[in-house]
Amino acid sequence: MSKIIALAGKGGVGKTTVSALIVRQFAKNGVSPVLAVDADPNSNLGETLGLKVEKTVGDIREGYMKDPQQVPSGMDKINYLEMMINQGLIEEKDFDLLVMGRQEGQGCYCMVNNILNRFIEELEKSYKYLLVDNEAGMEHLSRRTSGRVDMLIMVTDYALRGLRAVKRIKEMLADLKLDVKEIGLVVNRAPEKLNQKFLEEVEEIGVPIICTIPEDNTLLDFDMERKSFMDLPDDSQSVLKIDELMQKIIKI
Repeated sequence: MSKIIALAGKGGVGKTTVSALIVRQFAKNGVSPVLAVDADPNSNLGETLGLKVEKTVGDIREGYMKDPQQVPSGMDKINYLEMMINQGLIEEKDFDLLVMGRQEGQGCYCMVNNILNRFIEELEKSYKYLLVDNEAGMEHLSRRTSGRVDMLIMVTDYALRGLRAVKRIKEMLADLKLDVKEIGLVVNRAPEKLNQKFLEEVEEIGVPIICTIPEDNTLLDFDMERKSFMDLPDDSQSVLKIDELMQKIIKI
């Protein structure tokens, strides 16, 4: 059974950056097989990892809804959709990537979504780790996986707005019926010393800080030059912090 690591937080706090750094850390330590799932409609995990995404699950779903008759003669529609989704899987040497893409349009998607859910549940069995970069609402996590999460990493930047989003996400976990074994907070773009008011807010939320990542100009340079985060130097401050984090939570 795969171990599921999920990331959540409001937009702009650095979830995708942290996700990419975790994928890099897995690869550098020879941990495989790993499936990274970009479940944020504003999909850019692939770009951060230096990959060109040609097709998303959302594209496949919308294409089928517009023309259900595209299924080749003699092929079952379930097998067809599973084949198409499998073609959307990007396979790399160190990890695979599945991009969920845009959300559903108008109409009934029940049949397509049931096939999608079943496919992903079967797919995750083939991997040692499943990393899910979520949208803030975490709907993909509750609807597209078994509902089990081994480690939920909440990500915030150094701002009370980010923390309050973390609080709202924590409160919605029960409604989403997710079985979360562990939960921790990563503070991105953090100063060397956290403000007391910030720490008090963290304590009130009740999610322990498991990692602080300082402002890292190397990340900004790589982003501006559209370089893959897989190629970040080992001595980058953000890389070192993620290495420490992963050694704590999965002992690698």
